[in-house]
Amino acid sequence: MKKLTLQLVFLAIISLVACKEQTKKAETESMEETAMEEPEKNETSTDVKIIPIEHATAVLEWKDKVIYIDPVGGAEAFKDQKLADLILVTDIHGDHLNVETLEALDTKKAKIIMPQAAADKMPEKFTTQIDVLNNGESKERFGITVEAIPMYNLREEAKQFHEKGRGNGYVLTLGNQRVYFSGDTEDIPEMRSLENIDKAFVCMNLPYTMTPESAADGVLAFAPKQVYPYHFRGNPDVSDVSKFKKIVNEKNSDIEVVQLDWYPNEDY
Repeated sequence: MKKLTLQLVFLAIISLVACKEQTKKAETESMEETAMEEPEKNETSTDVKIIPIEHATAVLEWKDKVIYIDPVGGAEAFKDQKLADLILVTDIHGDHLNVETLEALDTKKAKIIMPQAAADKMPEKFTTQIDVLNNGESKERFGITVEAIPMYNLREEAKQFHEKGRGNGYVLTLGNQRVYFSGDTEDIPEMRSLENIDKAFVCMNLPYTMTPESAADGVLAFAPKQVYPYHFRGNPDVSDVSKFKKIVNEKNSDIEVVQLDWYPNEDY
């Protein structure tokens, strides 16, 4: 009888151990399946949040990084925005480089990328923050690759506004998204030859840059997935964004034209 009892206890222990092993195996398999079904969102996210501020000024949010493009408008224009990790300046003109705004903002954690002509106009206190980037060069900051694309005028009557080599357009690589900001440019070969652009911000500010027709022709050449008309308010002329959209979509309906409110305090 005693021997039988010991056998029963032994069998019970074996059964309990086997049950625990099966449970552990099931939990491990379940965790592996969950990991396969739900990849790490921070590594796979392609979302880029776009916040228009005004004219040529914008804020991008990607993952936990914040990018200011041509910050203008003083601290008030950015009162509802997160602090910048990266600041991009395209040119020396006041609607792109505004030293007073940069001094008013809290930029202590930011790197500032700009062409040499803009860096030459910056106060000395910003020197350690500035990365000079010239046409054709690129840098990686905070996991973001920034390529400097030429921006300049082609028309004889406009060449004095933006000479080749002074300012930068930019292509940003944000994960698997490529985002282009034209800066002040005309329909130049360097823009037309861009490849694999997901979002393109294209100017048409007369008389300094492009007509809607010229901007549309350039966009059709490099065919971004989305195009955002920006930097189109001029005095006395306002570029006809609806004409730009019509030309683009009549010739390539796959390009989405996205109109954001770049002039919240004006009618246009």
